[in-house]
Amino acid sequence: MFVKDVVVQNQVGLHARPATFFIQKANEFKSSIWVEKEERRVNAKSLLGVLSLGIVGGTSIRIIADGSDEQQAVEGLVALVESGFAE
Repeated sequence: MFVKDVVVQNQVGLHARPATFFIQKANEFKSSIWVEKEERRVNAKSLLGVLSLGIVGGTSIRIIADGSDEQQAVEGLVALVESGFAE
């Protein structure tokens, strides 16, 4: 299991378009991936799950992966979040 915390950089957070990019990236990996905000954990490959967290800019989230490519999955998703989804 590989875990890393990241702060969402873009102002609007993980709304529909950035969440779609996030999920597409998560689906590139074989590992099981979750996003955690406070005490809630959802499947990072589920659009409804990610949107249900209501992640806004400046929010700290935890990305957790478990599987054969867990480290690459977490690092890739952290890089995407830190880039601000090119917004």
